[in-house]
Amino acid sequence: MANQQSGSKKAEAKGQDLKGRAKEAAGAVADDESLRTEGRTDQVGAQAKEVVEKVAGGARDAVDKGVEKVRGLLRRDDRS
Repeated sequence: MANQQSGSKKAEAKGQDLKGRAKEAAGAVADDESLRTEGRTDQVGAQAKEVVEKVAGGARDAVDKGVEKVRGLLRRDDRS
């Protein structure tokens, strides 16, 4: 489930980035600094989401490894 959610969030961030790029380009063509700025803001937001997802993924991996280590220790104790 976490992997599916992660993929969904990546797609969402990529969509936001593309939307931002389009706005920035449209602002450049129309000489509209406000639209260019809005596009850049969307891109920065997308990058922030990607960073948060990477950190969250690393945390999930660390927790999973810790859980497996504890399970291994508990199995070893059960055999004793």
